[in-house]
Amino acid sequence: MQRDVTSRIVLNITEPADLVFAIGVSEHYAPTAESFTATLDGTAVTHTELSDVHGTRLHRVESGTGELVVEYSAQIEGAGAAIETADIDLLTYTRPSRYAESDALAPTAAAEFAGIDDPAQLLASVSSWVGTHLSYVPGSSLPTDGATRTLLARQGVCRDYAHLCVALLRSLGVPARLVAVYAPGLDPMDFHAVAEAWIEGAWRVVDATTLAPRSTLVRIATGRDAADTAFLNVMSGRADLVEVQVTATVDALPNDDLDQLVSIG
Repeated sequence: MQRDVTSRIVLNITEPADLVFAIGVSEHYAPTAESFTATLDGTAVTHTELSDVHGTRLHRVESGTGELVVEYSAQIEGAGAAIETADIDLLTYTRPSRYAESDALAPTAAAEFAGIDDPAQLLASVSSWVGTHLSYVPGSSLPTDGATRTLLARQGVCRDYAHLCVALLRSLGVPARLVAVYAPGLDPMDFHAVAEAWIEGAWRVVDATTLAPRSTLVRIATGRDAADTAFLNVMSGRADLVEVQVTATVDALPNDDLDQLVSIG
């Protein structure tokens, strides 16, 4: 399987800014071709690359004022390496977090999924429940919305669906986390967010939006919730987002059997 991904982000920097981008594919892949560039009013800007504990690659750019254009591309052949998981990771991803308030949603999870003991069935049930209880409405949520507010609003976008899945699964004692991905087949194309749950000794994808085949997803960032996986963090200064363009293609777009357990490869 060959996957090609690109992203282009244009920012208007009105005060010198320290910016961190999470748009490169995870270090668990070995791209056959890859490029990251940043230009300010047409002049190249240097960047620093950092990695976190889960292999998320962060590109840090310190920019002066003007129009900053950041572009990334990669070509990937085959699957990425498996991500090592320690006991502390499973503990971390069973606790509540900023956007996945599993403690607040515990009564809802207990009422809706009582009696489901099979882990694979539980995963499918949570995904189906979230998918049928929410409406996908672009622009309907705020960047600060968490799972509880999403459930009350009954609508959201991919990150909201993922946060609600993560919170419900954690409420049921299942370690769950958020993953930012490139998603071949997604329409309209954009950065995408899905959940991962620790089922039968591996991380399994949960995408209640069903907007892209799970087997084609390309991991970018992994963390507790959107606070760990945003494609851009403005650490200081001021940067106004002007444009985001994302593409993700695969040589053959497969069907997605929702009854099967799938891991991001």
